[in-house]
Amino acid sequence: MKQLLTYFGLAYLLSWVIWLPLYGPALGLAGLPIVPYHHALGGLGPLLAAFLTTWLYARKEGVRQLLAQCIRVRPLMYLTIALLSPFVLATIAAVMAYYLNGTTIQLSGLLRSKEFPEFNLLTLFVYNLFFFGYGEEVGWRGFALPRLQDRMGTLKASLVLTAFWAFWHLPLFLYRPGYTSMDVAGAVGWVLSLLTGSILLTWLYNSSRGSVLICTVFHSTIDIAFTADMADQHIVSYMGFLITLWGILTMSLSAFRSKTNLMAVAASK
Repeated sequence: MKQLLTYFGLAYLLSWVIWLPLYGPALGLAGLPIVPYHHALGGLGPLLAAFLTTWLYARKEGVRQLLAQCIRVRPLMYLTIALLSPFVLATIAAVMAYYLNGTTIQLSGLLRSKEFPEFNLLTLFVYNLFFFGYGEEVGWRGFALPRLQDRMGTLKASLVLTAFWAFWHLPLFLYRPGYTSMDVAGAVGWVLSLLTGSILLTWLYNSSRGSVLICTVFHSTIDIAFTADMADQHIVSYMGFLITLWGILTMSLSAFRSKTNLMAVAASK
């Protein structure tokens, strides 16, 4: 527990201090220096906290193991799922919006970002992979998840991690477009989307035998799909629905397998 508390405290401290010039004006702290891609730099807080905490408690061997997880490519099946599934879901959502809302299907808009129109798909992927894929997942899934699972099991660990993950975003509600305009219903939906994402990332982490790389790729491609040019309100809603459905199915299957394993163990006694 001491390691987890150290990690969460450092993750909040590092990210919130980096973001301070962005949300400072909302607290009366104006004029602090802001650099290009300042928001993205704050995304590195969980990564830095994970390596600092690992060094404090496990030294070189722990850092070596964490680095190994960050470059673990196999199993390739799960890497493929992480890379392509968000784009498949976005395409299905676009088709749903076409039939249900009359929205024009513009799949070319899936490869462009509203926030960074100057980026091509490769640049956008690398940007998301580094700042928010590795920046977050080395900490949330690479460091915190296995330690939480050791204490409380898979599902409860995903639920607890969602709470810490959601709280980390708190400063964004003071300055980040999309967060500042969020009402109570929107905030509830946002937390539920984090929960679904947490369950799916836990599934990918466990299925890939602890590959942080696969989790970072999924985090990155999900972000790209949700912020794509073509992702209007209807498409985003349908993507959220599809990902939620996927998360529920994953959770149900995990619970069924756990129950089946317990019954098998009981029958063997």
